[in-house]
Amino acid sequence: MKIVVLGGGISTERHVALVTATSVCRALRSRGHQAIFVDMFLGLEDFDGPLETAFDAPDGFCGKAAIGHTAPDLAAVIASRKDKSPSRLGKNVLEICRLADCVFLGLHGADGEDGKIQAALDLLGVPYTGSGPLGSAMAMDKAVAKRIVSAAGVRTPAWRELSYSEADIPALRDSLPVPCAVKIVGGGSSIGVALPDTREELEQALHEILFYGSRVVVEQKIVGRELTVPILDGRALSPIEIVPPEGRSFDYVSKYQSGEEGAAELCPAPITEEEKLRVSEAALAAHRALGLSVYSRSDFIMDRDGLVWYLETNTLPGMTPNSLIPKAARVAGMSYEDLCEKIVLLSLRRN
Repeated sequence: MKIVVLGGGISTERHVALVTATSVCRALRSRGHQAIFVDMFLGLEDFDGPLETAFDAPDGFCGKAAIGHTAPDLAAVIASRKDKSPSRLGKNVLEICRLADCVFLGLHGADGEDGKIQAALDLLGVPYTGSGPLGSAMAMDKAVAKRIVSAAGVRTPAWRELSYSEADIPALRDSLPVPCAVKIVGGGSSIGVALPDTREELEQALHEILFYGSRVVVEQKIVGRELTVPILDGRALSPIEIVPPEGRSFDYVSKYQSGEEGAAELCPAPITEEEKLRVSEAALAAHRALGLSVYSRSDFIMDRDGLVWYLETNTLPGMTPNSLIPKAARVAGMSYEDLCEKIVLLSLRRN
C-alpha cells in the first residue's frame, strides 16, 4: 500500500510526533509498504519531482528525530519554513494524502488529535488511522471529555472548568482548593500541567500555564498509583503502571527520557486481577462513550482504597517502539511492526 505517515506539525508535542511518525514509517516500510514520512507543517518543501514518484523515495523521507528535555521552539520552526504562508498545512500535504491508500496519523496535540486533520481528510475521502473528527475533538478537550465520560458512569476527580487572565490570578490563588491539578484543556505530554500543593505554587502555576492558554481544568488531586490502559480493536490490552522518579511527577522529562530522569513503566502493571478488570472496564467505557475507534489509551489514578479515577483519553497516543501501547502489544504477543500494520488494516475496515 501507499501510505503517508503524517507527523511533526506545529503543536507543543512536535518532537514526540516526529519520533512517532518516523518510527511508524520505518516499521511499515519493513513490511513492504510504500510508506513515506510527511511533516504536516513543513510538507514536501524539499521535494521537487512529480508527487506520484514521492512514494518511491528510497528512505521514505525518514530523517533523524529525537525528543529533547524541553518542548520545541515553535517560533523557530515557523521561521524555518520556506513557505511563509499562514497555513498550518505545508507544501502539498493534502495533495500527497489524496494519492495514498491510507494516511497514518503520527501526530500529537493541536491540529492532529483535535479532529481538524481528520475532518479535512474526511472531506477529501481519504482513509486515515484512528478515530473520526468528533470523537477526537471531544477527547482532546479535557472538560468535554470529563463531562461525557462521567455521564457514562466512569468515576472522575471533582473538577471545574475556568477561563482566566493575569488579573484573575490573585483571586484564584485564594479561592481554588489546594492541593490540586491544573491542566490546559487541550494539552498533552504533560505540557501545560501543574500539580500545586500550596497557594504559592498555585499562583506560579497559573502564571506559567497562561503561556499555553487561558482555559483550564482544575481538579482534585488524587494520590495513588498511575495506570494507563490501551484499547485496540475494541478490547483492553494490559494495564501499565507508571512510576515517576522519586520527587517528581510524570512530566515531560520523565515521560521521554531514560535513566534516572525517566519514569519506570511496568507492563503488565503489578495489580490484582480484580483491579485489572476494574481499570480495563473503565478504559473501555471511556473509549465507547467518546465514540472512538481502532485504538486509544486512557489514564487513571488508583487510590489507596483501590478506586479508579479517570484522568483523560489519548486518541493518538505515542507510537514509538518504546511507547506504552507498543509495550502492551508486546505482552499480547504482537511486535511493533505487527501493531503498526494492524492499526492501518483496522482503520481501513472502519473507513
